Amino acid sequence: MEVDLLFKIAAVGILVAVLNILLSRSGRDEQALMVTLAGLVCVLVIVLREISGLFRLVRELFGL
Repeated sequence: MEVDLLFKIAAVGILVAVLNILLSRSGRDEQALMVTLAGLVCVLVIVLREISGLFRLVRELFGL
């Protein structure tokens, strides 16, 4: 696992947290929720790509 992956996930998390706080304090709770969900989807896409790469590597390793 690369360290860059952890930095990407941490950057998305920090950005989402800051935007969530700013939107919540300005009274836009619905948009804050949407930003949180969008951040979650982005992180899930990043993780799913890595898991896909892992499965591809295992298939190549065992010749499946």
